[in-house]
Parts: sequence; C-alpha cells; structure tokens
Amino acid sequence: MRIITWAIRLLIFAFVAAFAAKNIETVRLRFYFDVLWEAPLVVVLFAFLALGAGLGLSAAVGTMLRQRREVGRLRGELRQHAQASADGGRGGPRHPPAVDG
Repeated sequence: MRIITWAIRLLIFAFVAAFAAKNIETVRLRFYFDVLWEAPLVVVLFAFLALGAGLGLSAAVGTMLRQRREVGRLRGELRQHAQASADGGRGGPRHPPAVDG
C-alpha cells in the first residue's frame, strides 16, 4: 500500500512539474490605482491556489473548533458515567419502581 501511495505522489509531482515547465510566460495582473504585478503564469496560478486553500481552511476553522468542544464535552459526560458505574451505580440515573398491573 505504501508503494502505491508513493507512486501516486510521484505522478502528481511529475504532473505539477510538467505543468509549471509549460506555463512560464509572463502575465500582467492589473489592480486598482494603477498597481501592476508581472509574474510567470505558473506563479500566479499557484498563488491563487494557495490563497483559495487558505480561505477554505479558514472557513472550516469555526466548525472544527465547535466540534472539538462538543467532543470534549461528550468525553467528560462519558467519564462521569463511567465513574458513576464504577462507584456501584450510586449517583447514576434512577428508574421509577415497576408497577404491577
């Protein structure tokens, strides 16, 4: 399995390297206030790829933190229930007595 993983990584790296070698033309990006940025096309593409990945990760941070807090709270409850059952059931949930009908 490890060999397959490394083979896939090598193929992706070779594809990216070939892509970079084919896209070395200089492009101009014009921003507001007469700001101009000249760079090779591959640099511009990878910069925007990195920017998009960063924005995507920053959008997911709030959800990840909320889920970690929830997992911590649930682990605490599980620990309390395990402690209560280890104490012989004292302090655990009480069930009403059965009623004969």
